[in-house]
Amino acid sequence: MVAVRHASKQIVSAVLVAGGLIAGSATAFAQSDTVQPSEAFQEALAAFDRAWTASGLAFTEVTFTEGAATGYGQYIPRGNTVFNDKEALTVYAEPVGYAFSQDGSTYSYELTASFKLLNLSGQVLAEQENFATFAGSGRTKKRELSAALTFQFSGLPVGEYKLETRFEDEIGGNQSSFTLPFSVNGTN
Repeated sequence: MVAVRHASKQIVSAVLVAGGLIAGSATAFAQSDTVQPSEAFQEALAAFDRAWTASGLAFTEVTFTEGAATGYGQYIPRGNTVFNDKEALTVYAEPVGYAFSQDGSTYSYELTASFKLLNLSGQVLAEQENFATFAGSGRTKKRELSAALTFQFSGLPVGEYKLETRFEDEIGGNQSSFTLPFSVNGTN
């Protein structure tokens, strides 16, 4: 009976070792057998890279939002551009065409944002240079960048205004801006 138990333990051990070897070789096989994208897909990526670089800094989306965005494409557009004088203005923007620097296998980007608050005659009521920075790095070029901005202007009289926001590509040296008109209807 002792011999049977001993033999059973050896068989179980042999099965576990063999199973581990098979699992290990299957894992190694799966890792070495990567499926590459099609040639057409790789060409499309190369064309996208060229178009990105040729574009220069621009925006695919700019809007006032209901509250702050939580990520790329994750925002609720505001139904109107009428605010009360104590309400924060939240803006969502998707910049494209910014440059990357490369250090070994790491790609980095850096954008800074400045703003001007103007009345309809163009008078600057408030402004701030480089009030926000959007920067990052990784092993691939991050091209889904969402810029969520919040502005708090208290005590604005009832009237029409323009919010001009300028982004500067700190790596590529380009800049681009957008203007969002809005109005203040008093206090709430």
